[in-house]
Amino acid sequence: MRVHIATDHAGMELSSHLVTALSAKGYEMVDHGPTAYDAEDDYPEFCIKAASAVVADQASGVDALGIVLGGSGNGEQISANKVIGVRAALAWNLDTARLAREHNDANVVAVGGRQHTVEEATELIEAFLAEPFSNAERHERRIGKIATYEATGEVAE
Repeated sequence: MRVHIATDHAGMELSSHLVTALSAKGYEMVDHGPTAYDAEDDYPEFCIKAASAVVADQASGVDALGIVLGGSGNGEQISANKVIGVRAALAWNLDTARLAREHNDANVVAVGGRQHTVEEATELIEAFLAEPFSNAERHERRIGKIATYEATGEVAE
């Protein structure tokens, strides 16, 4: 699986750790930055690039997911969710990480680097990456309604 990762300055240590740890587990890691610490960086550009790459890969048949990191993960999740076709979920415990994939077929996970130890954050992300989508009809229907709104601006009933 290809995994696109992006962060802001607050998640750089975690991002570096994840690139190494997940590569060792066989994931193809693509780092969208930043490449150097800058406390004034603007995370949206990094997160949007990573999220866009996930959508492009998935559209071309590549098995891909994404990770966006920050101090809280909130702004990074919001940025990723602006990309059409992204379903980014903020994970703060194992249940939210797994359910994001199982119920929502989330294709990007957001984690707050200042909210967890490196070990905890790694466990959340590994759980997200490993969890398959359930393909349950009710979840497919709900995701379809979100996609319809995204494409048309109309709320499906």
